[in-house]
Amino acid sequence: MPQPHQHEPNQQPYEPYDPYEPYEPYDAQPAYEPPAAPRRTRRPAVAAVALLLLLVLVPVAVDRFLAVQVESRAAKAFQQGMHTPLPPEVHVHGFPVLAQVAAGSLRDVDVTAHDIPADDTTSALPVSELSLHLAGLTKSDDDRQARARSARATARLTYTDISDALGVAVSRGSGPGRLKATVALPLGNSVTATTTVSAAAGNRIAFKDFEVTAGPLSGPADAVLDKAFDQPLRLQNIPDGLHLRSITTTETGLSAYFSGTSVTFHAPDTAQNTATANTSSRLPT
Repeated sequence: MPQPHQHEPNQQPYEPYDPYEPYEPYDAQPAYEPPAAPRRTRRPAVAAVALLLLLVLVPVAVDRFLAVQVESRAAKAFQQGMHTPLPPEVHVHGFPVLAQVAAGSLRDVDVTAHDIPADDTTSALPVSELSLHLAGLTKSDDDRQARARSARATARLTYTDISDALGVAVSRGSGPGRLKATVALPLGNSVTATTTVSAAAGNRIAFKDFEVTAGPLSGPADAVLDKAFDQPLRLQNIPDGLHLRSITTTETGLSAYFSGTSVTFHAPDTAQNTATANTSSRLPT
């Protein structure tokens, strides 16, 4: 009898053959996808912002240009009126300046003038710096004067100019509002005296409470001190209507405070004629 074949260990088990593959339906048309939404452009927004900036910046630039013109003309007028070597610094406050010019009055104006001279009059004192704040500034039709409804000012006076005007060397004293004066004597001696400064009528600086603090008070020294402090010092080229209110001493000189209403600035040829001044409120454009 034939012997059965032994199963070979590496032989794969029998799998019946299936001639049919699984059916996959064929779709010739791809699945429909809706078109992507169009991207929003930023150009309209950018254009709107640019137009807004244009509407804001152009009027500001035009107004600033007008302000510069007004400030330049005012500086020249103040220079002529106060006889300064250089035009003062002028700044017009408030926006728009065009509306102020059209109304004929500048609301707030700051002026800083340097080196206001004194003439040859005895006991006249130059002003190193004058800082003015003017409210309600108008000018006349003939351009010969300007007037402020009210004004405040601070004048700075150096000890060098004060010494030259008094004829004796002065410096800051030890007490509030005190000046120290030194008079040189023969043989190397000197006399030191102190005095109090105060505001006097007519925009003048008066001296009182005179006291000798060091050195022998001889006849010549006494005569020098009497001549120096007997008469008040007068501040010149201060605008009409400003009145000296107080004086304080500093490290470098005196600080004088002024205030007033209806403060007037005159052209040089009309400085002595205030009665016939025309105060029409028209300003140059």
